[in-house]
Amino acid sequence: MNISRNAMEVATALATALIGALVCYASLENGIGWTESGPKPGYFPFGIGSLIIIGSAATLAQVAWKSMAARPAGEAGHIGTFIDGRGLRTLAAFFLPIVIMTALSSWLGLYIGMALYIFYAMRFAAGFRIYSSLLTTVIVVVANFIVFEKLFMVPLLKGPILEYFGIY
Repeated sequence: MNISRNAMEVATALATALIGALVCYASLENGIGWTESGPKPGYFPFGIGSLIIIGSAATLAQVAWKSMAARPAGEAGHIGTFIDGRGLRTLAAFFLPIVIMTALSSWLGLYIGMALYIFYAMRFAAGFRIYSSLLTTVIVVVANFIVFEKLFMVPLLKGPILEYFGIY
């Protein structure tokens, strides 16, 4: 399965246009006009949403322009491959564990989710030995705990396992 670069550029432009439209719609609920005291709360977000839509339209126009320019050269509007089947499998092998880590982190806590992800990535995805994977996992998790909890004093989600051991 090959995904063309044009298809991805169009999909990205449509996604950002949708985001811009949502920003504009939400801004309308707050008002986009002016009062005696200045702009209403939705004035500036509406402008930002409009700029996002304009940028998306420019991207769509650029894709159409490149597509038409490639046709005389016999490329039938195809400007390269964005990702092929092998690359898509590699991307999924990287992306899906992150999604699983995110889901686990909201349930088990960030540190446990981080530990499971780092261990999986090192042991199974990269093929490191079990001892080096465990050691690196412990070092990274402890370092993150010290940096966020002790130095920056930013409490991160601990989850039920760490709370059971009295780590709040």
